[in-house]
Amino acid sequence: MADTEPTAQQPQASGQPAAVPLPTERSCPFSPADGYRVLREQGVARLAFPSGPLGWVVTRHADAKALLTDTRFSARQEGLVPPVPSELHYAAPAEPGAFAKTDDPQHSHYRKLLTGFFTVRRVREMLPLIERVTREQLDRLAEAGPGADLVEHFAEPLPARVMGEFLGIPEADLEPLQRHVNALGNITSTIPEAITAITGLGEFLGSFVPPLIETPDEGPVGDLVRTGKVDDKELMNLVSTMINGGLDTTGNMLAQGVFALLQHPDQLALLREGPELMDGAVEELLRYLTISHLGASRWALEDTEFGGRQVKQGEVVVVALGAANRDPERFADADRLDLTRADHSHLAFGHGSHQCLGQHLARATLSVAWRGLLDRFPDLQLAVPAEQITMRENYVHYGPLALPVSWTREVR
Repeated sequence: MADTEPTAQQPQASGQPAAVPLPTERSCPFSPADGYRVLREQGVARLAFPSGPLGWVVTRHADAKALLTDTRFSARQEGLVPPVPSELHYAAPAEPGAFAKTDDPQHSHYRKLLTGFFTVRRVREMLPLIERVTREQLDRLAEAGPGADLVEHFAEPLPARVMGEFLGIPEADLEPLQRHVNALGNITSTIPEAITAITGLGEFLGSFVPPLIETPDEGPVGDLVRTGKVDDKELMNLVSTMINGGLDTTGNMLAQGVFALLQHPDQLALLREGPELMDGAVEELLRYLTISHLGASRWALEDTEFGGRQVKQGEVVVVALGAANRDPERFADADRLDLTRADHSHLAFGHGSHQCLGQHLARATLSVAWRGLLDRFPDLQLAVPAEQITMRENYVHYGPLALPVSWTREVR
């Protein structure tokens, strides 16, 4: 049934494809929504947004790369609309410092202030921190015992603690921050729930940042203060951006990767037998699983042609990253998980100037965490049937809400 999910929603002019809702139903928790297979045949397909306007969806790898580097399309917040039913629609321009939903020159100005914190060299220097936190979270998972939720005791807190220590955030503050970030990532959150989360984040930032402005520390926040290039509001939004990045995506990918490996025992065996495969395995899992549930959106700054379609000014184009990463024209046997795959040109971190700022940190965290988990628990397995795993279907980023795991052997 899911393969036939796209159905005509509004009549179109002659020669135009019928508008369909964004596909979200998945027959397999490791694959993009089934409906993308139909849409890929159209190239750039007509999309019907819940709020009424029409837009487009891009599902092919080449089109996705082209769109994400096309300056005729904007990432500015005020022109975007949710591609699925949601009360969370931010029609105003992004605040100063919240650069993810801006264009140049604002975007590049703020991004450059953070780039130096997430280079390959800086991430390499963070490896002892990542390794220590991984060991500590493995101890906490072991203490919880077989049947424990991997999300609660390992996948979610691990990257949160890494980012927290990096920024100097006390561990006691991470759990409430995680709740706020989760609420804002839930597309079914109500406006009051979103306001509560935004208020909670604001209250934390209001207590955390001002002392560092007064007396800068030796960490990233202190470094930003010492540049003299940001005011208080900009600094709070830059810190908020790093918090959201650290407490959302990597944890979901970490849990989803474990789930996928446990359901692909042949690939798990390859990784156990060949630890040198880990770097490539990280890339393949990122491609195969692509946790961006709703993709990346841009809106047209002018009437233009793209992918053989006439796109009107203001129309939103959704780039389905997961579908692009399963494009059979780009990846051989695209729907197969192959940890020995050499082609790592996936778009899991996006593409172009808005490509994920923390991608090197995410890669390092995933590599250390997966290796540590597999070494510590050689016979790790699901504690419940796979069909009982509830997925984050209503979130911006996909993955298991909980992942009960079990083991009989532990190697310290």
